Amino acid sequence: MVKQSDGYDAQGTPPSFIPAGARKRPDTGRMPVPNESQIPPAFSPVKPRKRAASRQPIQEPAAPIAAQARAPRQSTGSSRVTSSPRSSTSRNSSHAYGGAVMPPQRPNRAQPSGFGNEAAKPHKKRHWLLTILLAIILVIVLVLFGCWNWANSQLDKTDWLTDKADTNGTSWLVLGSDERDDSGVGGSADDTPGFRTDTMLVLTKPSHGNSSLISIPRDSLVKVNGNSMKINAVAETQSKKTLTGEVEDITGQKIDHVAEIKFNGLTRVVDALGGVNLCYDRTVNDNLSGLNWQAGCHTVDGTTALAFSRMRYSDPKGDFGRAERQRQVIGAIMSKASSGDTVKSPAKAQKVVKAALSSIEVDKKTNPLTLLSMAMAFKAATGKQGVSGSVYWTDPNHYVRGVGSTVLLDDTKNLELFEQLSSGSHAPGTVGTLAGTISQ
Repeated sequence: MVKQSDGYDAQGTPPSFIPAGARKRPDTGRMPVPNESQIPPAFSPVKPRKRAASRQPIQEPAAPIAAQARAPRQSTGSSRVTSSPRSSTSRNSSHAYGGAVMPPQRPNRAQPSGFGNEAAKPHKKRHWLLTILLAIILVIVLVLFGCWNWANSQLDKTDWLTDKADTNGTSWLVLGSDERDDSGVGGSADDTPGFRTDTMLVLTKPSHGNSSLISIPRDSLVKVNGNSMKINAVAETQSKKTLTGEVEDITGQKIDHVAEIKFNGLTRVVDALGGVNLCYDRTVNDNLSGLNWQAGCHTVDGTTALAFSRMRYSDPKGDFGRAERQRQVIGAIMSKASSGDTVKSPAKAQKVVKAALSSIEVDKKTNPLTLLSMAMAFKAATGKQGVSGSVYWTDPNHYVRGVGSTVLLDDTKNLELFEQLSSGSHAPGTVGTLAGTISQ
């Protein structure tokens, strides 16, 4: 039992209210624990605290909410971070300094905290990614610039275009010439002098709508300076620019670009592709073209593809049937050239491009981008949403003295047709007089 007179009066006055002079210190050096019945109602009994043998600092109550929300402070010269000014670490530090509590030190602002270093990492990462991206773009530009210069230097450019005003869409005049070279394919230039543009195709890409590929018969009758002639002889006897002008008169549209494929060019391109698949439902053994064909579909080489494009005397449709097969060959080449097998093989793609560039002659405004756009238009025109066929005519056997049998074109219908094609208002399908005859 603890004496009531030792630090506690009989009337229940707490020790803290007894005058200092009247207080008595217990012999044990410890504050006596009062009886619970003597504790005033306003106070709760205080239970003695037990210290661990290791004399760990007494755990303080949780800091107020305002103190918990504060960011931890770090003392200069010490790596320990205190959770609050009243933490046990601060209490222990006061004993180390003779009972004086050291005020918290401000962090060294010259050295960024750990949070600041973490915030700087995303910025450094973005800077690194931008550097890599710029390097990749630079490499692409250099490669494209080199390819562009190489491809452009391979093009054989000639003056084909007229000064006709621009019209809707973009139109290409694609020609197949029988001009021989030193390759030996189909004979030499001495055996077959001169040249004829026996294949004529007008490729149109409107700003909006379906692309089209329309044939013009090689024997179409035209008048140049009052003289009647077949259109396939105009480039040789007059000029290449004159031929372009005659096609513009037939279509009523500006020819923006011209590409002439030389006689052996078709052979080179097909062989570079590894052959193309062609179909014809008749068995043919034609001595003039050299075509030996079994009815059906076959994958053929360049020589057979050229004979397939030239043959007409063994075709009941004559020159019109040949025009159909020429469009089929063009479509097969475009399909094979843009296939994954070709595009994914750099060596094969380069071989095809080199063969194509060495086999054509273009206008002076044509460049590699123009040829790429033409190839895409070819693929669209020969697809399911394309428009294909031939021009309209009124007489396929119109005889003219000094010229022979010609094809008399229907000027009114052709102007109307190409107006629709250039504006993109024509529906997909086959057009021309031959298409109308078959449908009937």
